[in-house]
Amino acid sequence: MTGSGLVRPAPVAAGKRTRYPVWESLIPPSQYGSPERHAVGARGTRVRFADGRWALCATSGLWNVNLGYGNQAIADAVARSLAEASYLTLFRGGHSLAVRAARALLELCGPDHFGRVLFSTSGGAANDVVMKLVRHHQALLGDERRRVVVGLRGSYHGLTYGSFGLTGEDLGQRTYGVDQRAVRHVSHEDETELAALLAREGHRIAAVVLEPVLGSGAHPVSPRLIAALGPLRERHGFLLVADEVATGFGRTGELFASQSWPVRPDVLITSKGLTNGTCAASAIVVSHDVCEVFERADSVLVHGETQAGSPSSCAAVLATIEELARLDGCAKARENSVRLDGLLDRLSAHPLVRGHRGTGCFRAIELTGRSAEVVAAARAAGLIVQPGPDCVQLVPALTYTAEDFEELETLLIRALDEVAG
Repeated sequence: MTGSGLVRPAPVAAGKRTRYPVWESLIPPSQYGSPERHAVGARGTRVRFADGRWALCATSGLWNVNLGYGNQAIADAVARSLAEASYLTLFRGGHSLAVRAARALLELCGPDHFGRVLFSTSGGAANDVVMKLVRHHQALLGDERRRVVVGLRGSYHGLTYGSFGLTGEDLGQRTYGVDQRAVRHVSHEDETELAALLAREGHRIAAVVLEPVLGSGAHPVSPRLIAALGPLRERHGFLLVADEVATGFGRTGELFASQSWPVRPDVLITSKGLTNGTCAASAIVVSHDVCEVFERADSVLVHGETQAGSPSSCAAVLATIEELARLDGCAKARENSVRLDGLLDRLSAHPLVRGHRGTGCFRAIELTGRSAEVVAAARAAGLIVQPGPDCVQLVPALTYTAEDFEELETLLIRALDEVAG
């Protein structure tokens, strides 16, 4: 028995050794439980590990802790909701915190265009929902042929089965039997491939889903492709979906990157910054036009998740929106984007660096190779960064200070020098 009266689970025996109990994500079992990767706390822009060291976080958690670790106002709001109503469901009903959170999100996204919010529990799950939503919408309009969903090569939409199929990077989809027969991928660099695909299969395409900045490699989508979306949608009748799981809540210097597009999306997905990383939550924000199609038929979208729109996640959404405004997060992101410009320009002189890309506080350093080694050397130096396909990603909290950036540059140079030898 422990002091709390709870029985501690016994380790699981594995032959003559003790097996580490957690299946950690995206690393081999040989690396599970290593003290330098085992986090025990976080505050502001830093994470503390089991080996006793603190590290500067340049990834905002997994791009989701936009306002820094340990925001007290958000924590307090979640605690109050748990005390007042530990759980309420959106199955065949609703609750007041969900209504308040949805209204606040619609106000951010634009209530003149968007009419309803569907809550989910992750970016991947939200993309699954959207693939069902757009196909159902087209069926209600009388066109059952429109089942194909188009994404971009190199995109990342999640690892649940639907979103894994839509993800445009090869991450082993064939190994897992992911069905991609109703998915197509085109280039993010201009409109040519999308226009050609639509000329061939436009009558079968339900939706085009775009990340404003590709999640894996921090490639901004071409302005030419964005500019072409309106005329192409008008001609071919697909729905336009902005996957702002990573770019939402100020990451690019605007509340949502798609707010600067010349065409408004029919559906917007947001997740990572939605609760500042405190709760498993995402939101699908749906236009009035799409809502009206379902309302005319009084049709039920067959989807639901036990924890979607829970009181604690909705309280976190409301508090995060308030804190983003109080801290002037979007202005801070624009200010820190300028700091990143200078830092990245200086790093471009390094022999391992080919250049840089991205926008706002969503960047990548393009390397000549050895990105995994640079990430490991950075971690050893006290800096958390993530590898991309040919890069090291820099996704700092919007609340980074000038001192944080000075430390970031020092540690990156140290890591690059070590790997360059």
